[in-house]
Amino acid sequence: MFKTSAWPLAMLYIALIVFASLFPFDGWRVQGISPWVFVTAPLPPPYWTWFDVNTNIVGYVPLGFLLALGGLRSGWRAWSIPAAFLSGAALSLSMEFLQIYLPRRVPSNLDFVLNAAGALMGALLAAALERLGALERWSVFRQRWFDQQPHGGLVLIGLWPIALLFPATLPFSLGQVLERLDKTLDEWLEGTPFMDWLPLREEPLVPLMPSAEMLCVMLGLLAPCLLGYMLMVHRGRRAVLAIVVIAAGIAATALSSAMAYGPNHAWAWNTLPTQAGIVAAILLAVCALPVPRRWCAVLLILVLMWQLNWLNQAPLNPYFADTLQSWEQGRFMRFYGLGQWLGWAWPYAVLAYVALRLTQRQPETS
Repeated sequence: MFKTSAWPLAMLYIALIVFASLFPFDGWRVQGISPWVFVTAPLPPPYWTWFDVNTNIVGYVPLGFLLALGGLRSGWRAWSIPAAFLSGAALSLSMEFLQIYLPRRVPSNLDFVLNAAGALMGALLAAALERLGALERWSVFRQRWFDQQPHGGLVLIGLWPIALLFPATLPFSLGQVLERLDKTLDEWLEGTPFMDWLPLREEPLVPLMPSAEMLCVMLGLLAPCLLGYMLMVHRGRRAVLAIVVIAAGIAATALSSAMAYGPNHAWAWNTLPTQAGIVAAILLAVCALPVPRRWCAVLLILVLMWQLNWLNQAPLNPYFADTLQSWEQGRFMRFYGLGQWLGWAWPYAVLAYVALRLTQRQPETS
């Protein structure tokens, strides 16, 4: 049994780093050179950008923070910072080593140095916050505002704006996987007898009407609010959480649009159906403030299932698919697979979490 949620969160973050570092996991080959050739390469490398520098540092800060925090909460005060730093450095070195076998990835000693520095910064930050008592105050705040065990729900709420950073067909619309799944299965099973097992779609996918787009936006923005309502009872605190969640979702969507299409198009997604959906989501979030937690869980399941049904009956926009090439082939490549999978998996992870919560007996009063 973990004494702190920092350990499972660290394990999850390690898995995310491995995914982002080795994506797309295909084309493995031996190039006939030493896999350690990048270690002795001159610094700095001939091609680098400040974007790469910053992302390599920032990407490992949470890992160092979580590892050091886990060590501090487990009583390993003398070793928490060195262990977090060495673990982050070892993970980064392993990822750079494996990238030599991936033709679409380029190992770099500069990336290793920056990753290790990020892990050290995260570990030092955890130690500083622990010494100042900030982490203890956060624990008191969390117990005051949320359930005694809200960790999974808080993680899902925190991942929601991150999942929105990957461009979606519609704002706040996560989990559109049916068309991609069909194409992937067709590629995998082409030329095999299993192709006969695949169900044939009798009618082609039809683009959503503006009213359906409005509903998808509304449901997508309402879902994280209901998830937060499951974790607390006080109406005022629910209102504060809803404001923070909605603001974070709008900001993440604007940032995603700016990165994908350019800063001048940061608000291009804010069409009339989207505006109507946002307003409707805010009104429904206000109406749901007094709803008991278990009923919020039931409503959340209905909201997600309704939205997923609408989204997966619509095709991907060809123009939208073209814009994703800047993520897959450009400087966002290391986040492409991770962001895409977060966007696909988030609503299904929430459904699993809510189903698990509904099987547990939860008090309705704080």
